[in-house]
Amino acid sequence: MRARLRDRLRYWFDGTMDRGTPALIGWLGLTSVALIAVVTVLVVVFTNSDTEKNGGWLGVAWMSLLRTLDPGTMGGDTGGPVFLGLMLAVTLGGIFIVSALIGVLTTGLEARIQELRKGKSRLIERGHTIVLGWSEQVFTVIAELVEANQSERRSCVVILADRDKVEMEDAIRRRIPDTGRTRVICRSGSPLQRADLELVSLDAAKSVMVLPPVGDDSDTDVIKVLLLLNSRRWKGALPNIVAAVQSSPNLAAARLAAGETALVIDADDIAVRLIVQSHRQSGLSTVFDELLSFVGNEIYPYPAAALAGTTYGEALNGFDLGIPVGLRRSDGEVLVNPAMDTVIGSDDDVLVVAEDDLLMRLADTRPAIVESAITSAPGQASVPDRTLVIGWNSRGAKIIRLLDRLVEPDSLIDIAAPRRPDEDFRQGLENLTVGYRPCEPTLRPSLESLGLDDYRHIIVLTDDDIAPERADDRTLVTLLHLRDIAVRSGSPYSIVTEMNSDANREIAQVTKADDFIVSTKVISLLLTQLVEDRGLYAVFTDLFDPEGSEIYLKPAPGYLTPGTPANFATVIEAARQRGETAIGYRLARHSDEPPTYGVFLNPAKTAPLSLSEGDTVVVLAEDGRVTANLPGPRDEHGEGAAVSRGGRR
Repeated sequence: MRARLRDRLRYWFDGTMDRGTPALIGWLGLTSVALIAVVTVLVVVFTNSDTEKNGGWLGVAWMSLLRTLDPGTMGGDTGGPVFLGLMLAVTLGGIFIVSALIGVLTTGLEARIQELRKGKSRLIERGHTIVLGWSEQVFTVIAELVEANQSERRSCVVILADRDKVEMEDAIRRRIPDTGRTRVICRSGSPLQRADLELVSLDAAKSVMVLPPVGDDSDTDVIKVLLLLNSRRWKGALPNIVAAVQSSPNLAAARLAAGETALVIDADDIAVRLIVQSHRQSGLSTVFDELLSFVGNEIYPYPAAALAGTTYGEALNGFDLGIPVGLRRSDGEVLVNPAMDTVIGSDDDVLVVAEDDLLMRLADTRPAIVESAITSAPGQASVPDRTLVIGWNSRGAKIIRLLDRLVEPDSLIDIAAPRRPDEDFRQGLENLTVGYRPCEPTLRPSLESLGLDDYRHIIVLTDDDIAPERADDRTLVTLLHLRDIAVRSGSPYSIVTEMNSDANREIAQVTKADDFIVSTKVISLLLTQLVEDRGLYAVFTDLFDPEGSEIYLKPAPGYLTPGTPANFATVIEAARQRGETAIGYRLARHSDEPPTYGVFLNPAKTAPLSLSEGDTVVVLAEDGRVTANLPGPRDEHGEGAAVSRGGRR
């Protein structure tokens, strides 16, 4: 019976010790009280004279307490041997108790500091942007959000990822040393766990971005996060939730998991469309980079009350700073590059390309148009394409199927890769003939054997079967060979290539390839735009869709007579007469100069401008051909008849 009671007491004691540092401090406090009480009783019982001399039992208790806390206090004690021995005993006991207390406090503080370093404390913020997940894309996202929030008094970006909090903060400070007025807060936890999601105050957030993590199961993780968010009981209004999946077949499952709570985009499909659109027009990726980035010009909605009753064509030169590219109707319908006679309603928004929403303003007077500079040169006749694809990956089949919808009949595309791709994608092609050429992309003799002079366009694809950094290294070698072959032979082919890292894109500029497509950066930029304004999804969907109005870089001689002094307002008018919207131009002589590579969007409308033969005009149009000048009938405002209508979503 005695042993059983001892076991019960031991079990109870162990249970209290499991409660951590507070329990340990409590036991040390009780031990101190017990020691002081025992010594006080013994002094009172065995040393009457010393007890009276030191103020009675209260004085003895006070002396015992002081000696427990500070061993040096007993240095001046006087009295009998029993009294001094008891004071020595309480001092020695105090040494052990205080030493244990210091050790417990030190251990507890270290544990608490480690807990804080793990980033497990609950966030108390409102109106913040949450980024779920961690990858190389997170640095682009943070940099863009910092730029977007420059005009805000205070803003906050919260990162939740299954990584060490201190490591995340150090990486962000190293890559983005200045975050301005935006505070970046990291929390360590898995976005796949509901409890960890609650650390970042989801109910008070303005927006949530789900980044696809690195790995083969990245889409699976994104879908689970979307399921958790969709099944969550929200308090108040839902934040704006956007996400991306890497593989197109997973898009339907991701959207089903998201329900109506999130907007999910297809990263793979957007990368394919950008490659296809860029392969025939140099500089397009730079245009998209600027429109998707918050550095430079972006697309903003502008309330159209002051323009109500006017037409879209009249509004093109109606802004001092900014160029309209479309309309957003009061019912949510989006028109990109609509017909020029489309009437603007009082409740509509005009979609404007501008440097900042605070800089958009209507013009007091219309800029002067140099009518004599507008050319009536006919457009160039389209001819069949000859394209070479060097390398192969999971996006290759999609690229060929999309190209088949855009090229002229009897066009040719050859695939130069170490292994012959599967033949399934050839079925249903109408305009393209697909061939195969064995090739090792990094070997100069293998590339020379392809007869590069026979091709107008070359697309270089990265290898998905090796690490992204290594794949970029191989691509760089291929580009150097291609450029040197072009210089030596005088071949005029254009080169468009994929890159996995934007840092490698900067290194690759020495190869002077015409366009570099960094799909991870494009997706990061697009997600950031949608986090800030979800309504822009319909605009960018139209711009990436070949069925609607797309962005083209068309030869400048189709708009202005080469070498004739004019201004950009004249370019806008020349494009308007073709049913197109001009938003900028590219100067060939600056095409190799970063960071704009000769592209100028939303330039001053009245500044002198003269375009040459090799220059291009950046326009929104339904096809890539430059049509002849169509004077057509004019309305009472001098508008030409509409010749095209923008796509709708």
